[in-house]
Amino acid sequence: MFNAPFYEGTHWAVPVPPETLGGMQAGFSDPNSYGVDGRAIMYHMAYFSAKHLGEGQFYLLAIEDKSGLPLEGERSYKLTIPAKAPVKQYWSATLYDRETHALIRETSHSSRSSNVPELQSNADGSVTIYFGKEAPGGLATNWVPTNGRDFEVLFRLYGPDKSFFDKAWTLPDIEALAE
Repeated sequence: MFNAPFYEGTHWAVPVPPETLGGMQAGFSDPNSYGVDGRAIMYHMAYFSAKHLGEGQFYLLAIEDKSGLPLEGERSYKLTIPAKAPVKQYWSATLYDRETHALIRETSHSSRSSNVPELQSNADGSVTIYFGKEAPGGLATNWVPTNGRDFEVLFRLYGPDKSFFDKAWTLPDIEALAE
């Protein structure tokens, strides 16, 4: 499913097969470009293609950290979202259980998003989100629990604008923290 990363040199990918992505980019002008398997995966991941740029949502999925290692629920990680994310509404980072591809069970919350009022920003306007079994000291508002489950991250952009698709803004890889 992940033949090429969305951003060159990163581990973020569009969570649909390449033929479905190509069909979306061509407006499905070729009736064979919208395969049944691709469609099932696409809707399973709650992904859809907006008919008008800047409306709807666009999703990226990461299953590995910056080093190319699978995201492990027993470890701690961070994702720094650069300032001025190219969205008209908001962004969200949601964790899913790697084994089931469903939300991680029995957590207080499954995601953090830019529309959470208590979210702490960095001095440069970026926001760092933490993933792990425990919240880093003083940063519980920027933390998503893993409950020790191996996980994947779906980064959602609601109302993405042109600079996102032009890749003028880049989402960096998730980084493992020293333990």
